[in-house]
Amino acid sequence: MLHENLLLILGLLFAVFLLVMLGQKLRISYPIFLVLGGLVMGFVPGLPRIAIEPDLIFLIFLPPLLYEAAWNTSWRDFWRWRRPIGLLAFGLVLFTSVIVAYVSRAMIPGFTLALGFLLGGIISPPDAVAAASVLKGIKVPKRVMAILGGESLLNDASSLIVFRFALAAVLSGSFVWQDAALSFAVTSSMGLVVGVGVAYVFYLIHKYLPTTPSINTALTLMAPYVMYLLAEEFHFSGVLAVVSGGLLMSFFSHAVFDASTRLQANGVWASLSFVLNGLVFILIGLQLPVAVEGLGNYSLQEAIVYGLIISFMVIVIRLLWMYPAAFVPRWWSYTIRTNEVSPGWQGPLVLGWAGMRGVVSLAAALSVPLLANGQPFPQRNLILFITFVVILVTLVFQGLTLPALIRFTKLDELDEPVPPEEQEAGVRLRLRKAAVAHLKQQYADETSRNRLISRLQQRMENEIQLTSQTLESIEIDETQREALHQYHRVLLDILRVQREELFVMRRHNVFEDEVLRQQEAQLDLDEAKVLHIEQPE
Repeated sequence: MLHENLLLILGLLFAVFLLVMLGQKLRISYPIFLVLGGLVMGFVPGLPRIAIEPDLIFLIFLPPLLYEAAWNTSWRDFWRWRRPIGLLAFGLVLFTSVIVAYVSRAMIPGFTLALGFLLGGIISPPDAVAAASVLKGIKVPKRVMAILGGESLLNDASSLIVFRFALAAVLSGSFVWQDAALSFAVTSSMGLVVGVGVAYVFYLIHKYLPTTPSINTALTLMAPYVMYLLAEEFHFSGVLAVVSGGLLMSFFSHAVFDASTRLQANGVWASLSFVLNGLVFILIGLQLPVAVEGLGNYSLQEAIVYGLIISFMVIVIRLLWMYPAAFVPRWWSYTIRTNEVSPGWQGPLVLGWAGMRGVVSLAAALSVPLLANGQPFPQRNLILFITFVVILVTLVFQGLTLPALIRFTKLDELDEPVPPEEQEAGVRLRLRKAAVAHLKQQYADETSRNRLISRLQQRMENEIQLTSQTLESIEIDETQREALHQYHRVLLDILRVQREELFVMRRHNVFEDEVLRQQEAQLDLDEAKVLHIEQPE
């Protein structure tokens, strides 16, 4: 049994990799292609049905994905756009949940209000990974991406709290608004406290214990699970614990991690995030046949109609919410009108159309228990089926049409930020100047006596001159900018030649493999530096 499960997981991973590569060739966003591929695979005769334990779905997928999202969130952008993020992450989630609850109760026979809120909590949060994948390579205002990222970070928590209370109402058979509001406040605030507390403990471990890059990387993998499990043990919000802890650790990471740890951890987390997201998206398609088989008293046609109506409803709700959320605060506040450029009609439309559902909705739907008080959970398979339809419709339909919508609206950058290449050059210039000033103040005698240190100072002064010229080329002369790009292309070609020479040396057994690997690692760093400058996005 263990061998069969392991082979099944490996087969799924291989299918994910193949579908992602095929999607890249066809220029289709990989979440969309994985869902469609999983859907096709789910109906292939002879393939085993994949059943996921409901209690494990949150634990396996959510903590690391939320932690990674929190880690990569820009504090500056998050705080700058906190008002629209809050209106979407809390206001829109609650608004969507309420409307879905009452409409589904009125439309679906046997559907209670508690089940409606359960469904609303499941399908209310959009998925940032899907949106970012669809928008990759498309020129989108930074404000739009910042709001989408911040919204997805918080709406996961708010929607899952709605989900938790609705689930408790279904299991207990009662729901009291006052008790729910108080519990919501306690659950949320204590989840934040637990997350910050655990993050501080891990901060102390990283800072004061003699850890290695491998240990530090392993600790970053442990942290989200510890935060989530500890919060859930006391019936607090594990999602908010992971989000708050991830934000705090990200803020202090520069103080506790050295270069080796950052390089190692970034690679590990990029691979882990890709694998987990890929598995979840392909599972969306694979689980649909399972839900179809368990519809019970509902025909497939009825279930499809319910799913399409609710899918259309959540799309319309989000679009209707966007314009009041964008413009009502501007009408009320002179400060907002003065300090923020108007998003126009295009910004809210693109934000509204980017509300694709994904990972969290699937995880929440699959985590609905099989039994309630010893009996089959009411309408579980219908809830699963409607969730899958909503994910499919929003992800495939909205995902495939979003790039065309952006081109149609001709949405330009709203806030006129400093160009990324100019920011990159400005940061490098300040770093080099700080280094040269420190050398002159602290190591003046060593510089005069030590030829190596003198050359180091001279190299940094040359880099200051080159970076200053880079800034001038950005601001003034497009010809000089092209010269800089040509310089980088030559550097990349030189690195390619050096790699080929390393291969020749390895083949001829002239030097030890360990020495060659060290030099190859240095070439990797040099190439990554050039590519980062050339492609800052």
